[in-house]
Amino acid sequence: MNKLANKGKAFVFLLMPEFTLLAFSSAVEALRMANAAIGYDVYTWKVVAPQGDEVQSSCGVQIHCDSSVAALRRSVNASIRDSTVIVCGGLNIQTHSDRATESWLRECKQSGCMIGSLCTGAYILGQAKLLGERRCVIHWENAASFGEQFHDASVRAALFEIDNGIATCAGGMAAFDMILYLIQQEHGEEIVAAICERAIVDRIRNPGHRQRSILTSHVNRQNQVVTTLIERMQESLTDPIPVKDILSGIGLTRRQVERIFQQELHISPAKYYMKLRLERARLLLHQTNTPIVDIAMASGFSSASHFSKAYRDFYGHSPHRTRKGAGIRKNEPDGITPSRRKGTS
Repeated sequence: MNKLANKGKAFVFLLMPEFTLLAFSSAVEALRMANAAIGYDVYTWKVVAPQGDEVQSSCGVQIHCDSSVAALRRSVNASIRDSTVIVCGGLNIQTHSDRATESWLRECKQSGCMIGSLCTGAYILGQAKLLGERRCVIHWENAASFGEQFHDASVRAALFEIDNGIATCAGGMAAFDMILYLIQQEHGEEIVAAICERAIVDRIRNPGHRQRSILTSHVNRQNQVVTTLIERMQESLTDPIPVKDILSGIGLTRRQVERIFQQELHISPAKYYMKLRLERARLLLHQTNTPIVDIAMASGFSSASHFSKAYRDFYGHSPHRTRKGAGIRKNEPDGITPSRRKGTS
C-alpha cells in the first residue's frame, strides 16, 4: 500500500474482516487522483488491521496492512493525531467488532481525529458509542437492523452524511463521492473536476442523493409522483399511515395515482407499501435475533398473526422458515441472503 512521506492531510483506513473492496479502493483512488490533480502529495494514507498485518476482503482479496490497532495503541502513535480515521466494513460486521478497536476509535476521536465509515462500518462506530444523535448512513441492506440496535442514531437513506466530525458512507461508489466532497471543501470544485476527468466520472453526487434508485425509466411528472409517494412510504415503515394520507397533497385522484403505479411498477400503492414493510421485516429476520413478534411491531404490524399471514402471502413461506434460511423464492431480489453474499456493494 502506498505510503507517502510529505506532510499533508492524513487518512487511516481501518479494514475490518470481510470489508468491501469496491468502497475501500474507491476512497483511496480518490485521494491518489487528488494528489495527481494538485501536483504534489497533499494526502497521505496508511492501512490498519484490527489484528495482525493482513485482512481479507469480502471477495477474497487480501490486503497487507501497515500496522495493527494493537501496535498503534502500544506505541501511542502521535502520527494518528488529527488524521481522518475511516472504518471500512462489509459482510458479517456484527461478528467483527471488538472492545480494543472500539476503545482505539474513541481515543482517536478524543485526540481530534475526524472519524468515518464506509459500507457497514457505521456499525463499529455505533458499538464504539460515537454516533450519539448524529445523522449517519449505512448500506441500505443493513439499515433496518442498524436502526433497531442504535436507537439514538439518526439513520438516513442518503449516500453519505457528515455530522459534527463523523462522516459515514453507504459504501460502493458512494465512497468516491464522499471523499471527493471532503476534497472539495479543502481544494475547491476545479480540483474535483480534474479528479472526475481522470476517473471518467461525469460529476460528484451530493449527500442528498438516495442510495436506492426508485425508478429506472425516463423521469417525467408521473415518475416524480411515484418517487414522492414511495419516499413517504419509506419514511413511515415502522409506523404506517393510511394510504389515503400518503396520497394527499399530490394533486391527483386516487384512481389516477393507482393507474400511474400500475404503469410504472405494475402494482397498486397499497400493495407496494406492504411490500416495503415486508422487505424490511425480511432483512431483520436475516440479520438479527430479534423475536418475530418484535419484528412484526417494528415493521408496522399490530400483531404477530397479522404479520405472519401477510408475510406468507407475499413470500410463500413463514417468517420462521426465513429465519432458518430456507424457502428462498425465485422472485425475490436475488435469491440469496445478505449473509451468503460473496460481496456487498
